[in-house]
Amino acid sequence: METSFDLTPRQVSILKAIIEEYITTAEAVGSETLDKKYSLGVSPATIRNEMVRLTDMKLLKQPHTSAGRSPTPEALKFYVEHLMKAKDMSVAEEISVKEKIWDYRQEVDKLLREATRTLANMTKTLAITATKDGDMYISGTANILDMPEFFDYELTHALFLALDQVGFWWELVEKQPENVDILLGEELGGRGILRECGFVFNKFQTPHISGMIGVVGPSRLNYPRLVPVVRYMGGLIKELSTNW
Repeated sequence: METSFDLTPRQVSILKAIIEEYITTAEAVGSETLDKKYSLGVSPATIRNEMVRLTDMKLLKQPHTSAGRSPTPEALKFYVEHLMKAKDMSVAEEISVKEKIWDYRQEVDKLLREATRTLANMTKTLAITATKDGDMYISGTANILDMPEFFDYELTHALFLALDQVGFWWELVEKQPENVDILLGEELGGRGILRECGFVFNKFQTPHISGMIGVVGPSRLNYPRLVPVVRYMGGLIKELSTNW
């Protein structure tokens, strides 16, 4: 996905504020909200004008039911690549995760199953682990039903169909050049409505298997929080796999 845009510093500030507000609320963002909650240093009229320009650049869209704007997948990808600051896990969190799966380190099936469950519980999203050999582990399916985007039956149905196809997720990440990456919009393949989703994954290589662990949810996933957690979990699987 092409994410190179010629934005002014003011446009960057406004876009960043809209995305972070949208990630928090799942609702389209209006200029009044930006003016009240964010210190942008410009008038509401200027904010509105810049939002129109960002919409013309296909970085914002206006839902039919709202006067506000929400970010497009292209905007979210730009945010991930250029604007967000990852919120690293604390040492206490890392120790807690390691303790949860440490007892399962001797057996690949149990380790991957517990790692997937732990990731879903930590992130409150749907966690998926898939291997090149065709094994798949899913946990946290109920978590997505807490997200307003998945009140949309068609979106939920499409995601559940994808979960039934083991090869889909591994094939999706196998061709990606990076071990840790985020897929958004059209990057989630030709599955139409899945373009409304976001997917954070970490590929891992052990002495015996190639695989990936990741989380999927709406496109407004909390990427600053999720990227470090998914990266850590993938690294932990690789570290513990030396016992296999």
